[in-house]
Amino acid sequence: MTKKLLVVEDSKAIARVIQKIGESLNYEVTIAESMAKLEFILQQSTDFFAATIDYSLPDGPNGEAIDYVLSHKIPGVVMTGVMDDVTRQKILAQAVIDYIPKENSQAYMYLKRILYWQMINSEIGILVVDDSRSARVLIAELLKRRNFTVYVAENGMQAMELLQEYPSIKMVITDLEMPEMDGIELTNEIRRRFDREKLAIIGVSGATYGSNTARFIKNGADDFLRKPFCPEEFYCRVTQNIENLANIEKIKKAALTDYLTELPNRRAFFQQAEGAIARYHSKATNFCLAMIDIDFFKKVNDTYGHDAGDHVLKIMALYLRKNFGSGLIARLGGEEFAILIEDTDKKQLLNKVDRFRQDIEEAITPFEKDTIRFTVSIGVIFNSTDPLAKQLSIADDALYYAKENGRNQIKVAN
Repeated sequence: MTKKLLVVEDSKAIARVIQKIGESLNYEVTIAESMAKLEFILQQSTDFFAATIDYSLPDGPNGEAIDYVLSHKIPGVVMTGVMDDVTRQKILAQAVIDYIPKENSQAYMYLKRILYWQMINSEIGILVVDDSRSARVLIAELLKRRNFTVYVAENGMQAMELLQEYPSIKMVITDLEMPEMDGIELTNEIRRRFDREKLAIIGVSGATYGSNTARFIKNGADDFLRKPFCPEEFYCRVTQNIENLANIEKIKKAALTDYLTELPNRRAFFQQAEGAIARYHSKATNFCLAMIDIDFFKKVNDTYGHDAGDHVLKIMALYLRKNFGSGLIARLGGEEFAILIEDTDKKQLLNKVDRFRQDIEEAITPFEKDTIRFTVSIGVIFNSTDPLAKQLSIADDALYYAKENGRNQIKVAN
């Protein structure tokens, strides 16, 4: 469902910029250029996921719009050209998501980051660990404004239990001074079980001596905050660490994904298939591994061009997902693909593979002014106990036989 963004802004130029930012993130944007328009809009509906709020409007020059939006339980980001410290403190004393000075173009890049993560953060769990209830409540409230899913623990032992129970937790914010297991010990224990690529840790302490930052970092934390901290700094550090995790995940995904078809690549197939085969053997179910090759693929490239060849590879990926979406599928390289699927009945497995072959044979693929038809040859091996590399080699030999003996057919390895 599309989320709705309310833009409260009297400058038409700035409102258009924010509107474009919102729409680029798939928000449905409504603009209020005055307090009067804002009141009218919210009298009709308060169903807004978030709002950007100009501090000063012609008929509300002193932040009146902020109070009005927040009173309707709409999370708000304040945009302001007023830079004095009194105004800043006034804004931060309210339950806003953040405030952004309208200083330069970076302000709007930062706004885009906030609006993006506001949509994503509900999928991310953050665990707050502190023996002080008031400290837990404060940090949890700040995180909830940013739409994170928040868990709390009053000591390290509880924290470890929650980490085991909720795999969606991607960050731990832990105090230093706690009974039973202090923050340093907790950080050390977390790092024994969770890699930095999977989970970020921010240490927090009110102690005045300066070695705590280094102690936390040396024991595996990613960042440190000294109490009492400024909400702005808190949000910057949380967002930065969450973005770092997301960037690592993107890099890992790119390393395991074929860039053209977006299927898993050879490396990903090897990583996943060995474990899957072990599971199939343990529950005594039938499975097959198949090597699939597009017939006369070079002719497609030579006749229609390499863009057409790329298009055919993408169509192959679509049919593989359609027919074998519940199994493992991969592009191994060039025009060669692999699948690994299970079924209670061996004959059903072969029928599934043959239906896929028939689907490809019957498909008519439009490309620019042309239509392309192509077929595939397939080599299959059933229920093998050989190592994965050996199974692929046997299936590849069967594939070679199919291609040498007429193509557009399946050969089952002996």
